[in-house]
Amino acid sequence: MSFPRFAWHRFWAMVVKEFIQMRRDRLTFAMMVGIPLIQLVLFGFAINSDPKHLPTAVLVADNSQFARSFIRALENSDYFHVVRTLSTEEEAERLIAEGDVQFVVDIPENFSRKLMRGERPAILLEADATDPSATGNAIAALNQLGQTALNRDLQGALQPLQGKAAPFEVNIHRRYNPEGITQYNIVPGLMGVILTMTMIMMTGLAMTRERERGTMENLLATPVRPFEVMAGKIVPYILVGYIQVTLILLAARVIFGVPMVGSVMLLYGVVLAFIAANLSVGITFSTVARNQMQAMQMTFFFFLPSMLLSGFMFPFRGMPQWAQAIGEALPLTHFLRMVRGILLKGNGVVETLPHLLPIGLFLLVVVAIGLKRYRKTLD
Repeated sequence: MSFPRFAWHRFWAMVVKEFIQMRRDRLTFAMMVGIPLIQLVLFGFAINSDPKHLPTAVLVADNSQFARSFIRALENSDYFHVVRTLSTEEEAERLIAEGDVQFVVDIPENFSRKLMRGERPAILLEADATDPSATGNAIAALNQLGQTALNRDLQGALQPLQGKAAPFEVNIHRRYNPEGITQYNIVPGLMGVILTMTMIMMTGLAMTRERERGTMENLLATPVRPFEVMAGKIVPYILVGYIQVTLILLAARVIFGVPMVGSVMLLYGVVLAFIAANLSVGITFSTVARNQMQAMQMTFFFFLPSMLLSGFMFPFRGMPQWAQAIGEALPLTHFLRMVRGILLKGNGVVETLPHLLPIGLFLLVVVAIGLKRYRKTLD
């Protein structure tokens, strides 16, 4: 059997044909260029595993020169940024539970008097350790800070204390995850990551599948309204999402031993809003994509920034301000804070509501865009 000889003109015709097809499929071509650029920008500029300027609140019962010098030394280390001066322990508890601050520094009464007597008074540092990677370097820097923080104030009879061990102790209380177990942070976060990936992908394929199989004509011939179509596509997947959440919670408790301090019923309630937000994104993508391949590409285009900018893989406060602004607009960012707060901190409705409202706003905006994109025509 003889095979036709290789012909350069036929080969070149196929190459030209592929470039023409690429040009016509603008969405796919944009993904081919856009996704590598996004990865380059995010990994090159936004990702930082050594967060600094972490929000810190101070509770000072001894407003002495030594206390003020210690606080200035904290800020000079670049790891701590004092944002609040507190007056009560209840206020400190609320701020750290809601995640508004990463650290609370408690300088006790008679701190300066005990220090001058050589009694080595203790300063308490409470850290929100739900994400150990966000606090590890700051705590390590604090241990070195004690030896030099008060050198300028140790004069006269206290001068012999310079250059030696710190004249005070720093007791570090790692709240919510004292042993720094990474599973306590990663496993609850995986719930949000899995829901984001599966919910958007499944619904993103929903209407494009109808279009490819030719069943869209039958749907368009019915008196079904756009909102009814979107709701009908979304509701079945809500049950699928709850099944996933239940399996993840069982695995988190039985296999990984993740504590569940807060209300599981509250967690299921916030899961509903998060699932609805992701399903609405998938439906909106399906109204834009021409086929299932494009729907999957758009899903990845949304999923990549969500995973990298939400605080799941890297500390959220380590990112630059522009990256944090993008992350604050993503539902996964707020869901991670809610699920970790409920499971690890025992947060209730009051602490959860500030993170639930942005998800609700995101849902309304995306649903409005999806309804506008939906057309009761084949075009």
